[in-house]
Amino acid sequence: MAQKLIIYHCYGGAHSSVVAAAIHLNKLDAKRIPTTEELLSLSLFDRQTKDGHGRLNYYGCDEWGNMVFSVGCRSKGPAMETFLSNAAELVGLSGRLIFVDTLHCVTFKMRLGGYISRRLGLIKIGRPLVASGTRAAFPRLVELVGRIKALLQK
Repeated sequence: MAQKLIIYHCYGGAHSSVVAAAIHLNKLDAKRIPTTEELLSLSLFDRQTKDGHGRLNYYGCDEWGNMVFSVGCRSKGPAMETFLSNAAELVGLSGRLIFVDTLHCVTFKMRLGGYISRRLGLIKIGRPLVASGTRAAFPRLVELVGRIKALLQK
């Protein structure tokens, strides 16, 4: 089976897509809610800037050899999926990209904390909020990644 490229994407690329990639690669234990410290240990968690939007961030290969990425694409997720799918077809990678929108897993606390931390630069206020919201969203992210992994095993 040809190697797939799994691209988890969300608005800013700093929270839900980063956590989904970490779950996919077993860097976070899917059987329990991670601590705030575990979330903060992820390389881009609450660290992505707007300059990084649209940039694919490679996290590693999963147990089947598929490459796992995250990306922040603001509100352009569907357009990015179309563009990358068309580009993949042009270079012979048709059918190998799997796009996973994580935005529907995001909680209000994640949105608010992310805005305060990333947009306003008030990290001491926003980061605890976004971490708390991410911990609340974690079961939904685990479920989403589980569906993707099941798809990959077929």
